[in-house]
Amino acid sequence: MHYFGAVLLAMILTLLSIHLPANAATHPNLVINQQDVAAMQQAITEPGAFRHAFEVKLKQVDIGLSQPIEVPLPQDSGGGYTHEKHKSNYQQMYDTGIIYQLTGEKKYAEYVKNMLLQYAALYPELPVHPKRKNSNAGKLFWQGLNEAVWLVHTIQAYDFIYSALTPAERNTIETGAIIPVALFLSEQSPHTFNKVHNHGTWATAAVGMTGYVLNKPLWVERALYDLDLAKNGGFMRQLDELFSPDGYYNEGPYYQRYALMPFVTFAKAIEQNEPQRKIFEYRDGILLNAINTTVSLSYNKLLFPLNDAIKSKGIDTVELVNGVAIAYGLNGDPRLLDIAKQQNTILLTGDGLKVAQGLDKQQQQPFAFNSGLYRDGKRGDEGALVVMRNGKPTDQTLVYKATAQGLGHGHFDKLTWQFYDQGNEIVSDYGAARFLNIEAKSGGGYLPENTSWAKQTIAHNTLVVDETSHFNGKVKQANEHHPTIHFYEQQQNLTLASASIDSAYDDVAFKRTFALINIPQREAVITVDILKVTASQPHQYDLPVHYQGQLIDTNFDREASLTQLSTLGSANGYQHLWLLATANLAQDNPNDTLARVTWLNDNGRFYSHSTLVSTNGKHQQMLFTQLGANDPNMNLRQQPAFIYRVEASNHTFVSVLEPHGEYNPAKEFTLGATSNIAALTHHQQAELSAVHIRFTDGEQYLLAINHSEQALTEQPRSVININGVQYPFNGRAQLLGPLNTDSFD
Repeated sequence: MHYFGAVLLAMILTLLSIHLPANAATHPNLVINQQDVAAMQQAITEPGAFRHAFEVKLKQVDIGLSQPIEVPLPQDSGGGYTHEKHKSNYQQMYDTGIIYQLTGEKKYAEYVKNMLLQYAALYPELPVHPKRKNSNAGKLFWQGLNEAVWLVHTIQAYDFIYSALTPAERNTIETGAIIPVALFLSEQSPHTFNKVHNHGTWATAAVGMTGYVLNKPLWVERALYDLDLAKNGGFMRQLDELFSPDGYYNEGPYYQRYALMPFVTFAKAIEQNEPQRKIFEYRDGILLNAINTTVSLSYNKLLFPLNDAIKSKGIDTVELVNGVAIAYGLNGDPRLLDIAKQQNTILLTGDGLKVAQGLDKQQQQPFAFNSGLYRDGKRGDEGALVVMRNGKPTDQTLVYKATAQGLGHGHFDKLTWQFYDQGNEIVSDYGAARFLNIEAKSGGGYLPENTSWAKQTIAHNTLVVDETSHFNGKVKQANEHHPTIHFYEQQQNLTLASASIDSAYDDVAFKRTFALINIPQREAVITVDILKVTASQPHQYDLPVHYQGQLIDTNFDREASLTQLSTLGSANGYQHLWLLATANLAQDNPNDTLARVTWLNDNGRFYSHSTLVSTNGKHQQMLFTQLGANDPNMNLRQQPAFIYRVEASNHTFVSVLEPHGEYNPAKEFTLGATSNIAALTHHQQAELSAVHIRFTDGEQYLLAINHSEQALTEQPRSVININGVQYPFNGRAQLLGPLNTDSFD
């Protein structure tokens, strides 16, 4: 019943004799074509990067040919032997197939054929995987996602050797392996196939590419428009909904990198077979935009670890190597060659050849890692990710996450932030609690602590109310809401952004404004953080800072737990935090309105986080914690944090992060180990606000901001009155100084 419409359409297509273009009958016809093969065959006879890549791959493939073919009965989940063997098999088939295309030697086609024949004998008899994931089960693998990845690679390998097979061999391979896997991913897994999600992207790419190789136009249409061709799912719907107009992917950079592989690979196959679809022009070139955006959302070659992210993934992953090569093959952008050089991997494809030739001629130009706002949501109206950069790519970078939830892989971390400097992570995000493909750690999948810790709000650098997570930790509720971006502005030496949300908690709204400020005359770069919280009744507000490094000093007394530790709480991630020390700020430091924490990072630099302490009698504490409580399997990294806790209805947190000094143990010297900031004050005047910063040498600066709606569209001249002195400033915001005044004293 469910497929009646699709069956009827298939009959109509047959009656009308609608077929794929003629080039669909030639092979290869997916990511490379016969013209690519001829060019690559010529290139391997000439010195250069492409021939070197070919020689390296040839040695690897020949080693594989010397080993017996093994297609084991599936038993293990991610990281286990059979799982890894089937992964290495599809990669070996792909690599061997391309070597066959480049050399024409029959032994390579024979190897791929023999492995495919073994899969054709195995697959029809397979039940659902014994360690299946209930949400998306596979047969060869524990989840259907891996099955789709297998077919994306295997159908290309089959395409490479297609012309070397007899009709009988093709029939055996297609009916025993290729077609059953494609049907399992589509008709037998409709929920995943029609889903707007990276699992659905891999499945539709696999089936659509198979449709081109087997000349099954209905399969291509289903891959593009869902099983019923109703356009409620499918590849085109995914292009519409998963990317914002700025090329930002809903689940964040880590999954954007992963999803790019099927997106660009299938798109390349569409371009080869049906160029009239103009797939790379769709939505104003959304795929090429997404490739550039993915690269841009990285620091020191590593992707920003938002949501369920493995922190070691970077721009050199195979998915981005493919994406950059395909993009360069289309637009010849020399900045992409800069990324390709850093990736240090040349693909044996027509696009890979173009990359190699561009690098041989040294045509690369620096990729521009600039500040930017990357809107979220298919229409770009569901929040945004803001990246503020200062100077070179490994200089100071602030990441302000004011995005939508990000589906099931999203974290409950509205208006959180991260900070990087000198190539290192300074203020950090935990990312995912997962040891990818390590069998001993929950089969390589997400650990229980991913839910109990990594997704929880306290695991991030943002506001936690009454020790509960945003949206009570409910994904469905979180996906229905997103922050509002008020402004983003970039000036010389000043970049700032502001966003708010009033739906994360029932009674609480909060607005957060960040500014990255460069003061050239002081050779100083500081971050200003203003977080305004409003509520109708009192709450406990926690604002954590998860930092990388060793605590050095504070300007307040701490009471440490010396012989026995207790947990900070009992749920919502608090149960995983050991309480190491506490400080009662207003009580213990009545004359100091600045709470400062200084730590030393592995980059040999000191970082001081200075927070304005309220003097209006609010109960305020600084709590020092370490991750690792209630963790019997020692799955969590032991990371430190400090948490500023306030009990109030309305409160404004004002903080400044300052990099300073140098510690060189090899040469045994220490410079500038103490903060240069002496005092902070915050002033609010209707829609105008200002943060005054006084340095230890007496020099003073004022960051003035106009939060009014008028300033969104105009460049007003504003005046803020502080202690009887008027300070005019222009536009949305301005850094005033150095100031020669005592009006703040």
